[in-house]
Amino acid sequence: MTWTEIGTAAELAALLGEPTRRAREKTRPALLDVDRAWLAASPFCVLATASAAGECDASPKGDPAGSLVHVLDDRTIALAERPGNRRADGYRNILENPHVGLTFLIPGRGDTLRINGRARLVSEAPFLDEMVVAGHRPVLAAVIAIEEIFFHCGKAFLRSDLWQPETWDPEGLVPRRAVLAAEVERAGQSVAELDEYYRPENYRKGLYAQ
Repeated sequence: MTWTEIGTAAELAALLGEPTRRAREKTRPALLDVDRAWLAASPFCVLATASAAGECDASPKGDPAGSLVHVLDDRTIALAERPGNRRADGYRNILENPHVGLTFLIPGRGDTLRINGRARLVSEAPFLDEMVVAGHRPVLAAVIAIEEIFFHCGKAFLRSDLWQPETWDPEGLVPRRAVLAAEVERAGQSVAELDEYYRPENYRKGLYAQ
């Protein structure tokens, strides 16, 4: 089979067309009041990073709405690190390459808020006291200097029916989390033990405790 590969920006534009003026000019360098409201309402985002060699990572981040993002000023935001698996892939990338991209979601909405900028990692600052959730102060925050911010349309969410519960089938084709951990990640525990570990009421106990 022969593939036709796109190798230049001109070829891409010839295929897709040029963006409209509104699409081209919708980016801005600082937060508006509506952006602050969006960040306050968002409980979830994806943080995209790349190493100096260009190896990429996209990491989900979640906290209760109002606690996910700390706005330092119109051009600076912070995301808290919460306990995880300690791989820190995105943070290792930031140490090599500060450029980051973030997409912020509000459940039920198709449009998203996107922020691109430069990040640094901060282990101690007064604002960490304002990022406490469930009694736990973060040991680290990613501080992002905003370079551009803009709203993204909801076509991807409409195409995917992401927020339509009648389309959901969480375990229809993919085994449940405990089975994945046992069979793919070689967790060293039985499926029964892993089912107990991942039971929501048990798993929630470690969401914020180090």
